[in-house]
Formats: sequence, C-alpha cells, structure tokens
Amino acid sequence: MSLPPLTNFSGLDCLSTGAMVLDADGRIVYINPAAEALLGVSGALLVGEDAMQAFERSPELLNAIQTARSEQEVVIEYELDLVMGGHPALRVGCSVSPLEKPAHAMLIEMRAADPQLRIARLERARLQQEANRELLRNLAHEIKNPLGGIRGAAQLLEHELPRESLREYTQVIIKESDRLQSLMERLLTPHRMPRFGAVNIHEVLERVRSLILAETPSVALRRDYDISLPDIHADSEQLIQATLNVARNAVQAMHGNGHGNGHGHGEIIFKTRVARQITLESRRYQLGMRVEIIDNGPGIPGEIREQIFYPLVSGREGGSGLGLAVAQTLVAQNHGTIDCDSQPGHTVFSIFLPLQN
Repeated sequence: MSLPPLTNFSGLDCLSTGAMVLDADGRIVYINPAAEALLGVSGALLVGEDAMQAFERSPELLNAIQTARSEQEVVIEYELDLVMGGHPALRVGCSVSPLEKPAHAMLIEMRAADPQLRIARLERARLQQEANRELLRNLAHEIKNPLGGIRGAAQLLEHELPRESLREYTQVIIKESDRLQSLMERLLTPHRMPRFGAVNIHEVLERVRSLILAETPSVALRRDYDISLPDIHADSEQLIQATLNVARNAVQAMHGNGHGNGHGHGEIIFKTRVARQITLESRRYQLGMRVEIIDNGPGIPGEIREQIFYPLVSGREGGSGLGLAVAQTLVAQNHGTIDCDSQPGHTVFSIFLPLQN
C-alpha cells in the first residue's frame, strides 16, 4: 500500500494534542508537531517506520492498536508508558481510533498524563489500602486468641496420646498454628511510630545492599547515586525495612523466573535522584527525593499490577503478600509515597520522600 499524501492530515497540524496516523500495514504515515514535541523526535525520522518496531518497548500502546484494529472500536488508555529508542519512559494518556479513509488506517492521539490525576489516583489507592490493612489488623487480633487456644489444646492432647505415631498429628496442628501466628504478627506490624532524625539515604541503601548480597550473593546489585542529595528527616530503620522489602521482592521475582532476564543474569539497580515539584500527602514540595529500585526480572503479572500493595496479594507461589504492603505503610509514615511501573525485563519501584522546604 502506498503512503497517502501528508496533506490528507494537514488539519491535524493545529491540534495541541499529539496525533499520529498508521496505515493498514501499521506504518507511521503522519505525525503532527505536537506529537513530535511530546516524543522529542523528528517526524521525518518516524514517517515510514513500522509502529511495531518504533514502539516495541511500549507493549500497552501496541496492545491498544491491535485491539482497536481487531474490534474496530476506539480504545482509550488513560495512563501508559511510552518508550522510544533510548529515550526515558513517558507517561501519557492516549486514544486509538480506526479511520474510514484511508481504509484500515489508525489515528493515535496522545497527551502527557496529568500528574495531578496520577497523584489523586495514588492517594485514593493509599486510602483504600490503609482501610484494607486496618480490616486485616482487626481480623488478626480476633484470630490470635483462638489460635493460641488451639495450639495449647494440641500440646495438652499430645501428652495424653498413648502412641508416638499419633503425635505426628498434634505436631501438624502445633506447627501450622505457629505458622499462622507468625502471619498474624506480620499483619499487625508495623505499629511503632517513626523516630525521626537526620538520615543519609545512601547509608540506608548501602545497608540494604549488604543484606541482600549476604542473602543472595549471585545477584548483581549496581549503584547509581546522586551523591549531592542532602540528608532527609526520617526514620532510618523504617526506611531500611521498606527498601529491604522491595529489594527482596525483586530478588524473589527474578529467582522465580530462572533468575534474571532469561539469560541467567539477575540485576538490581539502586538509583537516587532529585524530584522537583512533587505532592506528598496533599502537600506540595519544591524539592523531593526519588529512590528507584530497578530489576530485570519477569515483571509483575498484569492481573495483580494494580493490587500489588494490598496485603496478601502476591505474584509468587507461596508468597505472603505482606512485604510490599508493609513497605508502603513504612514509607507513608515517613511522609512519602511508593509507586511501581513494570513490564517484562524492567520493573521500577519508586519511593518519593520530601526534602525540607
């Protein structure tokens, strides 16, 4: 199919939102100035390119294009990560619409995602998760007492049984009671109020790094620090525990998928940067800190991606689903937020903390 003349789409030049047109073969035949500015690329370099190749690192966009084409319906994605070449991921909202002329062509409209909408979404999620945690804490309190009674009764019964072989059954009850007791204790933490003081975030990360390497020497753990970052006012022990939970989660994810990116190389990166103009707990900060924990594991399954900070939600068989929930609680107690972006081979947990204004 020959490329349609660019003048067919000249009316899109005036749009303030980015616009891109694909032909029936999925090639980019037009890109307007707003899209060039948003993506940071020249349209001359993109026109004629196969969209599947140009956006190969943006699976959500490719899925939207395929769905719109197969269903012949408009597909709207309010937030997705757009990655082109070596450019950093760009958070955008977009719609993909089938066109009547040219036949089987697709119009993609995109705009930078509103950071305030994302902040509001994160705040709603945090409140919902806190309500879930409170419910679980109440349940845990109600379960602890009868659980102790079950364990005690099993111990008494064990002493009355005439045969040693029968005591195997009471041992099962006791061991399972202990396992549930441990789970209840984890559901009931953390309750300690933070003890604030001056904290160097890199000392926190180095402590976590040494613990991870001691537990799993085969993991490569790389640093990418901005050493100019000042101390923050926080609880160092809580930040160590929160970061350790996230890092352990990354290690477990990589080990559960053949250890790494499919080539046997599991890597975690600790990265720190300044974050400008951030809103945390409804308060605006001119300067903040972003701590990223990046791994090259299999990524978070799509069906649980929106619930990963909920208690008892785990993508790993045998996982308790408490590590990330506790991490979020600890970060929130230090007036910060935690977020996650994930795709196969590249998962980033971002912890945002305030710097004193």
